[in-house]
Amino acid sequence: MIQPVPHVSLEQWRALIAVVEAGGYAQAAEALHKSQSAVTYAVQKIESQLGVQAFEIQGRKAVLTATGRMLYRRALALVGEAGDLEQMARKLSAGWEAEIGLAVEILFPPGLLLDCLARFGDEAPRTRVEVIESVMGGTGEALLSGKADLAVTPHVPPGFLGRPLMRMRLVAAAGPAHPLHRLERPLGEKDLRAHRHLMVRETGSTRSSRSQTIEVEQRWTFSSMAMSIAAAAAGYGFAWYPEALIARELDDGRLRILPLGGAEERFVDMYLVFADPEMCGPGVRRLAEIVSAAVGASGLAETPADPGQ
Repeated sequence: MIQPVPHVSLEQWRALIAVVEAGGYAQAAEALHKSQSAVTYAVQKIESQLGVQAFEIQGRKAVLTATGRMLYRRALALVGEAGDLEQMARKLSAGWEAEIGLAVEILFPPGLLLDCLARFGDEAPRTRVEVIESVMGGTGEALLSGKADLAVTPHVPPGFLGRPLMRMRLVAAAGPAHPLHRLERPLGEKDLRAHRHLMVRETGSTRSSRSQTIEVEQRWTFSSMAMSIAAAAAGYGFAWYPEALIARELDDGRLRILPLGGAEERFVDMYLVFADPEMCGPGVRRLAEIVSAAVGASGLAETPADPGQ
């Protein structure tokens, strides 16, 4: 089906948007670096071509009519889509992206992440990758703010689709000399409440209740997983850690899994999320393929269920 040819140009829609956002024709002309007569003509052209009245004059101000408000909202979407399309076209014409933002939950094994980055670096040496190490809500904010083109996260933000990536096993652990181990019996929640919980601070601007794995009186909160693990190995408290991240400490005895009567393990599903699946460039797609393949070959975890099911 042949689409009708639009009578209104993007420049005319930009003029209408500028009049609304700048507060008048003179201010819009200054913002657009055009003459006031050119801006006025562009808006009048929209009105005449569509047979509508977008503005009405009240005093010395041009105020949107009800129809004008609808046109303004649709114009914002249209101009925004056009800008996205142009940006994507520039990316494709220049080859792979110059820079990619990758937000990764700190639960993801760092060795596996570095392997993925190394492989991608071999294939795209001129593409810079900014890794955003995030905790809980920070991953979603990185996607929503446009800082991340791709994310590895256990929480798919509203409005995004997550591709199932892996299921990670978390275990409760503490240093071998910790008082909880000296009890030499299965532990309960009451036992844990009497001791310090070692946490990692969320990177999002708002803190989520999901970060509170158990209510305790004593808590130390760190900015990195490495510091939390070091504190646990030194005997200062306990926490749930991805088993893959503390494999070395478990092997050499610096950490031991706490006996919680079968409750010492938890599972976290991880997903691969594109900021915009339709507009992402070839570099983002290739990096996603590398991460998926590396996880599949690692044998670290099973694939979670699709969150849409």
